[in-house]
Amino acid sequence: MNKNFVEELTWRGMLHDVMPGTEEHLKEGMRGAYVGIDPTADSLHIGHLVSVMMLRHFQLCGHKPFALIGGATGMIGDPSGKSAERNLLDEKTLRHNQQSIKNQLSKFLEFGKEEENAAVMVNNYDWMKNFSFLEFIRDVGKHITVNYMMAKDSVKKRLSSDAAEGMSFTEFTYQLVQGYDFLHLFRENDCTLQMGGSDQWGNITTGTEMIRRVANGKGYALTCPLITKADGTKFGKTEGGNVWLDPKRTSPYKFYQYWLNTSDVDAEKYIKIFTLLSKAEIEKIVEEHKEAPHLRALQKTLAEEITVMVHSQEDYENAVKASEVLFGKSTADDLKSLDEATFLDVFEGVPQAEIAKAEIENGLDMIGALSAKTNFLQSNGEARRALKENSVSVNKEKVKEDYTITANDLINGKYVIINKGKKNTYIIRTV
Repeated sequence: MNKNFVEELTWRGMLHDVMPGTEEHLKEGMRGAYVGIDPTADSLHIGHLVSVMMLRHFQLCGHKPFALIGGATGMIGDPSGKSAERNLLDEKTLRHNQQSIKNQLSKFLEFGKEEENAAVMVNNYDWMKNFSFLEFIRDVGKHITVNYMMAKDSVKKRLSSDAAEGMSFTEFTYQLVQGYDFLHLFRENDCTLQMGGSDQWGNITTGTEMIRRVANGKGYALTCPLITKADGTKFGKTEGGNVWLDPKRTSPYKFYQYWLNTSDVDAEKYIKIFTLLSKAEIEKIVEEHKEAPHLRALQKTLAEEITVMVHSQEDYENAVKASEVLFGKSTADDLKSLDEATFLDVFEGVPQAEIAKAEIENGLDMIGALSAKTNFLQSNGEARRALKENSVSVNKEKVKEDYTITANDLINGKYVIINKGKKNTYIIRTV
């Protein structure tokens, strides 16, 4: 017996609006549903993950998920919650982005397997590119009134905003194009449900209206809440921008750290949305966390589950190892096992000094390393005191004043880490 999709989303806090009759419709047998994905980058970011997880649950409940790449709509721009239009993509870039996104989605969805409910990726550019303007306004535009389109919240908000430029005709027609996508998938793929974020409700219901008027059929709509953070800052953003799924854009270490650093309130919400753990498993972890909040069981489980799902078990283990490096629970061997990209992520913002590689190869004394050659400490005397107090480490191993740094100490052939006490970390970088 397959799980009830609407019930699954409800307990996970992933249901915002649902059209009456949707749950009953899904109970009748296998159904097709789609989510639209903007292809303006060659990677998804974690802001996409809620709708991707909706598709994942949909497939796990025995239904057929469709991932619609908005090649055509991505060229226009959606007025929902945005103040500017998008850039036009050429077809070559679009196809590259589509393939990259499909590779990422295959971590979540089963594509191309024999089962009837295998996931399918479609691109609305494929059916929109040959539409002439005259054909579109004749065959599609005539079915939806301007009054109907003006009543949508996304349009009202944009028109009443302080933006001097107002709203272009291009953006105004966005809901017609998105509505036509639903009509096309309804006719060609027997897709009867469209899902998305709550800001998409107006565009989605335009599609159900088009199915009713043009195809004399019945389409359904379901949305999830827009994810927020308890402190009011934007979910999925860091000082460096988006948290991407592509490891070249956001390293697995930084990805892991993002989830590990969530607040208790957010972690309790996110673990339901971004993992496949059962209700019983999550309730157990929540109880554990309440008994010993300092152990951060919620954050650690959330970070592990999602890092393994998006990246791999090995990437997760490396991220944990890298995190321990920062908090002093590691050895010189652990440090030397970090690849350079992760090393730089871990020690981002740590004071650095450049020293010619030849000086290290010839041997650098500890006074030079701490003060004379680096200015990490204010004077040679301060460096001597720190060494006498046994508070100085090179690559996490305690050293005395007679220690000499050589090429054997270089991490990735380039870096040396010096610690003074637990809180002061410095990096020597060879050039």
